[in-house]
Amino acid sequence: MFIHDVQGQDKPNIVVILADDLGYGDVSFYNENAAFKTPNIDRLGDAGVAFTNAHTTSAVCTPTRYGLLTGRYNWRSTLKSGVTWGYSGPLIPNERMTVADMLQARNYETAFIGKWHLGWDWHFAGEGPEDLDNPNIRPEVDFSQPIENGPNTRGFGYSYAIPASLDMPPYVYVENNQPTTIPADTTVNYDQKGFWRKGLTGSDFSHADVLPHLTNKTIKYINEQASNSDPFFVYFALPAPHTPILPTSEYLGKSNSNLYGDFVLQVDGMVGKVMEALEANGLFDDTILIFTSDNGASPRADFEELQQAGHDPSYIYRGHKADIYEAGLRVPFLVSWPDGIEGSFASNETISTADFMATFADLTGTNLPDNAAEDSYSFLPVLKQLAYGKPLREATVLHSIDGRFAIMKEEWKLILWPGSGGWSYPNTEEDLRGLPSFQLYNLEKDPAEKFNLVHIYPDKVKELKSLLEIYIDEGRSTPGIPQTNEGPERWEQLDWMEL
Repeated sequence: MFIHDVQGQDKPNIVVILADDLGYGDVSFYNENAAFKTPNIDRLGDAGVAFTNAHTTSAVCTPTRYGLLTGRYNWRSTLKSGVTWGYSGPLIPNERMTVADMLQARNYETAFIGKWHLGWDWHFAGEGPEDLDNPNIRPEVDFSQPIENGPNTRGFGYSYAIPASLDMPPYVYVENNQPTTIPADTTVNYDQKGFWRKGLTGSDFSHADVLPHLTNKTIKYINEQASNSDPFFVYFALPAPHTPILPTSEYLGKSNSNLYGDFVLQVDGMVGKVMEALEANGLFDDTILIFTSDNGASPRADFEELQQAGHDPSYIYRGHKADIYEAGLRVPFLVSWPDGIEGSFASNETISTADFMATFADLTGTNLPDNAAEDSYSFLPVLKQLAYGKPLREATVLHSIDGRFAIMKEEWKLILWPGSGGWSYPNTEEDLRGLPSFQLYNLEKDPAEKFNLVHIYPDKVKELKSLLEIYIDEGRSTPGIPQTNEGPERWEQLDWMEL
């Protein structure tokens, strides 16, 4: 179903599936040593484009989701480190354009289904707490009242969402701004892999059923849109394989690794069901279907246990979720579009999860204003195999859970911090003592980031550091009128140490 508009732009349907805490090495298309096969996700690579150098803007959930929807680096927002929580207010301001806003203006039907994790306004009883980003607060909410400033006011005509991660209360579905039930209190689950925090839970909400339930909602939406004359955009944000790791009985033991491996196979199964829905409605060939992850695998996957099965979620890369190292940020990124992509191929072009906005704008012939998508570059030329001469991105900025920065340009990566900036070694004051202030790696020769070349190539360090500072000060990394970051001009993480 291509829709042809007056400007001569073809508008295919768009489905973006974002996994939660899925490692680069968890997709067997990318990992020849994977302990299990992910046939549905692999099929996207076998028949489309597999990006091998795709990075998230951040090594954790919320900031990557912000960048995906806005085309702007997360550290330009008010969130300088960490994530939002289940009762947090909205991170994306009303006036900021999102991918969904832009596509709605191009006559797309738009839907968000899944894990939002960007905050919204609950209807609190009384004034509500001052610190909404405190993970330990349990404020009194009137769940009979609709939320405000959620997906429906950020460009989505339909939404069916959970507030945050599946281990963060409250555990309630919100459909088109309205909670579907008034939840009651439940106890915490302390199981290592099945962990979730104590909190309010809706009567229609079962942690183990959330993944298939959200998948069914996505399929229902696709079925309903099949007869619509307008194209549609679905952003399906999976809550898995993030904790709680709760594969249903159908997948238990299927991976021959551990519960996490089984859960990854369930994620693959849900992707397959979405693909089947598109095929059943005759939409698969005319739909851009993109599968990726919000960051690398979490240590909750139990890397030691997986290693016994010969599986490494991080593949050959260093670190894991939360880290500034590659395994925290390099993710699978597969694009299927049979009617728009000739053949299948792999691309080592550097792309970012901030690039959706510019790509879809390019696709629909949309001119973006200067105050939108400040860090977004179109990867449509790669999909269409067009000549574009130089790399799409001049450089790419990365961010860790602690708010530490890295910048990549061509084969070089400069980390402006002595350690991981996250959860892996080195990350304590004792670990960092005596280490160089910065880290410089040649990812082409050293993808595992073992050899710090910071003292061997001081000119490269200065070049990348200066470029990062320009990107920060100008409020953008794309050409255009300089913009303003939210928050102070310079904050703690930008007070660079010298070599």
